[in-house]
Amino acid sequence: MARAMLIDESRCMGCRGCQVACKQWNDNPAEETENWGTYENPPELSGITWTKIKFNEKVVGDQVKWLFLKQGCMHCTNASCESVCPTGAIRHYGETVIVDQEWCIGCGYCVSACPFDAVHSLHEVTGGGEEKATARKCTLCIDRTSNGLTPACVKTCPATALDWGDRGEMLAKGNARVAALQANGHPKARLYGERELAGLHRLYVLVDEPSAYGLPESPQHATTNLLGQWLGGIITAGVLAAVPFWLLFKRQRAAEAKEETSGGGEQ
Repeated sequence: MARAMLIDESRCMGCRGCQVACKQWNDNPAEETENWGTYENPPELSGITWTKIKFNEKVVGDQVKWLFLKQGCMHCTNASCESVCPTGAIRHYGETVIVDQEWCIGCGYCVSACPFDAVHSLHEVTGGGEEKATARKCTLCIDRTSNGLTPACVKTCPATALDWGDRGEMLAKGNARVAALQANGHPKARLYGERELAGLHRLYVLVDEPSAYGLPESPQHATTNLLGQWLGGIITAGVLAAVPFWLLFKRQRAAEAKEETSGGGEQ
């Protein structure tokens, strides 16, 4: 039985209680941040911040309204991070996509491949004094859910915007909520995650288009071939950019050699 988290963004009030609960349960340290002109803080997900509330402003007439988005790993059925991982460190455990820290080599392929920018590297210093990077992200509280508990963020949400359970049940609840919203002045309401990437295990009730929340309308699945093409393009661009400098260097060396030869003849 696959399970999923249902996130009703029409009920979210941006309190960020889920952020605190995630930090506390996973024993992740606080970010060193500063006031950068918005209620949203920290500004991005990171290796120590696995979920956060994104504050999206939308102007409607002469008013501004908030569209909150709970960011984090979507635990995709077709997970790009899993597909591109060269060591097999990222894999599915039921509905959860996990990262085995013992197998992770910190290559960063998963960071680049994720269409939701939900995977990030954490740089740590080992006992031997060496720096090691490993991929970190939301675990869907697998240590809780495997013991019959709900994820920490779901348990703490005061607005009851978060739910957890059988994915089929969450889909039914989500679609019912969307129908109610559409009947009450929100014609753009929709359920996000039902089919994207063969089905996400983090479902969203939205009151506007996905782009208004910063979500991709049609997230693309990355494969090792696509990643290779992307990296190959970067390498090719670097080589092409270096060609003019190599030609200039070659001509300069030829001119210097000619001067040396000419100088030797006069002696």
